[in-house]
Amino acid sequence: MARTPLDLTLPDLRGQRALVTGASDGIGLGTAVRLAAAGARVLMPVRNPRKGEAALAAIRERVPHADVSLRTLDLSSLASVAALGRTLREEGLPLHLLINNAGVMTPPERQTTEDGFEVQFGTNHLGHFALVAGLLPLLRAGRARVTSQISVAARRGAINWDDLNWERGYDGMKAYGQSKVAFGLFGLELNRRSEEGGWGITSNLSHPGVAPTNLLAARPEVGRDKETTGRKVIRALSARGILLGTVDSAQLPALYAATSPDARPGGFYGPGGPGHLGGPPAEQTLYPSLRGTEQARRVWRVSEELTGVRLAEARDA
Repeated sequence: MARTPLDLTLPDLRGQRALVTGASDGIGLGTAVRLAAAGARVLMPVRNPRKGEAALAAIRERVPHADVSLRTLDLSSLASVAALGRTLREEGLPLHLLINNAGVMTPPERQTTEDGFEVQFGTNHLGHFALVAGLLPLLRAGRARVTSQISVAARRGAINWDDLNWERGYDGMKAYGQSKVAFGLFGLELNRRSEEGGWGITSNLSHPGVAPTNLLAARPEVGRDKETTGRKVIRALSARGILLGTVDSAQLPALYAATSPDARPGGFYGPGGPGHLGGPPAEQTLYPSLRGTEQARRVWRVSEELTGVRLAEARDA
């Protein structure tokens, strides 16, 4: 068994094949370490090969018996997402766990993906939507659990239906919130459609609370040359154990949602401390922004139109 400082016990995952996006640093890297320590074969699709190799070395240092491997993925490129799907389908091995963890947060200026989408909406939501489509035959074969990482920003977030790509006035935090609301609605709709269509997979949501992760660190690739003031405050409070979580504790909700036999299909998991900002994982009440089934269906339809991917057809690909 594998344990964290907050005493979350993972089940024996030997024989399970897991894929974690955003596993080259931060929460994703810690999640990959924990899954590997529990015996899972972990796939780490990364955009930056150098960071990926460093992450592999870090995992093997902590877990000498780890079965981990790299693949190439840039979630801001639909061509890259499709290429990974083809590669893994050609390998033909079932997937049992998928943790959609990668994300980008609040570039100071509006940026777009390779395909012309606002970068947060395109990466956090549309890229993962297309990834699930490409992997669906393997997920079905493994009767997989899919856990999608959203954010406390979804609590007050909303979808800007009149301007999904924020072309008529960019607000970084609102665009981030939109991406996480859309992603959460997709994760819940995925579970409903799997149940209705007999796809054999389950889908749930997690959020990490608030912790000093790399989302708000210096990220030159998104136009941020130094860490934000907000991250400095978060780091200081986290170090003093005041309300917020740590990078280690922020991993726990997704790990619990993805591996616990008690985590429900369609459930939502986050930190159980005050304000759900830190602490051990616990089931959460769905945010009001995530409760509308018609809005979830609309997100699904629009995502298919924007990506050119028909997820229902992909199940038989």
